[in-house]
Order: sequence, then structure tokens, then C-alpha cells
Amino acid sequence: MHQTTNKPPLTIRLCQPRGFCAGVDRAIQIVVLALKKYGAPVYVRHEIVHNRYVVEGLQSLGAVFIEELSEIPAEHRQSPVVFSAHGVPKSVPADAQARNLFYLDATCPLVSKVHKQAMRHQRLGRHVLLIGHAGHPEVIGTMGQLPDGAVTLVETEADAARLVPADPKALGFVTQTTLSVEDTAGIIRALRERFPDLYAPAAESICYATTNRQEAVKDTAPGADLYLIVGAPNSSNSRRLVEVAERAGATMSLLVQRAAEIPWNDIGNISTLGLSAGASAPEIIVDEIIDAFRQRFDVTIDLAITATETEDFPVMRVLRDVELTPADMAFVNGAA
Repeated sequence: MHQTTNKPPLTIRLCQPRGFCAGVDRAIQIVVLALKKYGAPVYVRHEIVHNRYVVEGLQSLGAVFIEELSEIPAEHRQSPVVFSAHGVPKSVPADAQARNLFYLDATCPLVSKVHKQAMRHQRLGRHVLLIGHAGHPEVIGTMGQLPDGAVTLVETEADAARLVPADPKALGFVTQTTLSVEDTAGIIRALRERFPDLYAPAAESICYATTNRQEAVKDTAPGADLYLIVGAPNSSNSRRLVEVAERAGATMSLLVQRAAEIPWNDIGNISTLGLSAGASAPEIIVDEIIDAFRQRFDVTIDLAITATETEDFPVMRVLRDVELTPADMAFVNGAA
């Protein structure tokens, strides 16, 4: 017999895929495995992925987050330092070598692919146009693969309209991996109209995880009274998901880092909730948010599967002899 409840009914459209992509998963595993193999401290240059909860979880295991290699004290020179999933300029590994540091590069392989595409354009005599957001660590890392002046950042269609290249026939573009698919298509169209000879990268720069998460949100947003995206304010791919949900027809769309941030008094009387998570947001927080709604509503979960992701990026060889258990990753994935 179905138990009657005084709670209002709520359907949660739960996106799949959501949350961690293979690059984020790999980066977190690298820090966890380095701590298991070498012991604390393991230094991490910049947030390993853009998520406060993940960073604090790794800190509690013994990771120390720094912005610059100069912050590593002399007595810890033998400790490993991990470079974040967003990638770093070439100057960073060079600096690590000059300081005799042992480093592990956790750059996402799909970001490394964009670096290679940019370098290929340059090798073929093209000026590189990078479509992305100024100041984002991934953009800093990609621009830092090439000499100063070899890359021009294009953030908007207005930037594309203002561009005055030295040779309009020798241009190649790449993009940040976490952009809005729709916005980027608009910028590329604007560039192609002005520069018909513009060379595309050898393969799509926006990564599979960004595209899949945006498609899933687009499919589930129409008719949603509220759409919640789990993610951090400095996470580019999470912020894009909020925009996609709004454009695709959700009445209201919000970015939240934890259940505690849900503005219960403002969301009003809702019957359909869309729920997804950015590529650096842990599943344990998705569970926490569903639990928070279960306390207030009679919840039905409607799993919206729009793609199946099988990508798996192995960690570097030096860490493969260390066993990674579900318990090691429970702080982000929840109990198995």
C-alpha cells in the first residue's frame, strides 16, 4: 500500500550524464594516489578542479594548495607537486625543473589536445585565435604554450568583429574545452564571415563532457519550474549549464555548491525540478541535494539519460602501482 504523505509531489528530472568527467576524475585520482604513494604533503598548483568541496576533501587527506611553485618550502622540495586539470603554461614545468621539483601533470588529455592543436596552427604559420574566457586557468595554460603575441583571445562576437589580424589568410582557431556550444558556434560563424580562410582545429575543441552535459540540460529544461546545477561559481562548464537551462525553457535556473545554498523561500510552489552537475561537481553533493528535496517533497526521480560516457583516462605510469579503492574516492563519489 502506498503511504500517503502531506508533502507536495515533486518530479526530479535527473540528468545522466552529469558530474565528473574523465579528466576531472583522473586529476582527483592523481592527487589521492600521490598521497597514498608518497605521503603528505602533496602540493597542488591551483585548485585541482574548480570545486571547493573537492579541494577541502583533498586538503583533509594532506594535499596543500598553492598558486605558485615558489610557495613550496625548501624542506618539502622532495614532495610531489601536481598541476591542475586545467593545464599550465610551458613556463610552469620549466620552473619546476629549474627548482628540482618532482611534478605530476594532471592536465586533462582533452585540454592537452587543444594545446597540440594550437601549436600545430602555429607550426603551419597561422596566427592562433583562442575562443575562451579571459583569466580562466585553461585559457592561461593554452596561451602559455606559444610565444607572447602568437595567440589572440576572442571572447565574444563583438571581439570577432573588431579583430584586425596581420594576415587574414593565415588564421587558425581553437577553443576552451568548457564553452557554451551555442555561443561558440555563433563566434565561429562571425569569424568565418570575416575570414573565410580561417582554419579549424583538426578535431572539435569543446570536450565531449561539456557537449553531453549541455545537451542533457537542454532536453530536460522545458517545463522545469526550477533547474539546479551543482557546481562552483568559478567553474566555466557549470555556469554555462545554468545559461543553457534558462535558454531552453526552465522558469528559473540556479547554480548551487551545496544543499545549504538552496533558497527554499524563493523557489515557491514547484512540481518539476531539473537537476544536473558540472564536470567538476562530486556525486555526493547531488545525493545531498536530492535528500534535501525528499525532506520537503514527495519525490519521484525521472532519470533522463541522453548519452552514455565510456571515456576513462588512466593516470600516469608512476602511480599505476598504487591501488585505488572505492573507499579512497568515497569522499567525492559517496559510499559504493
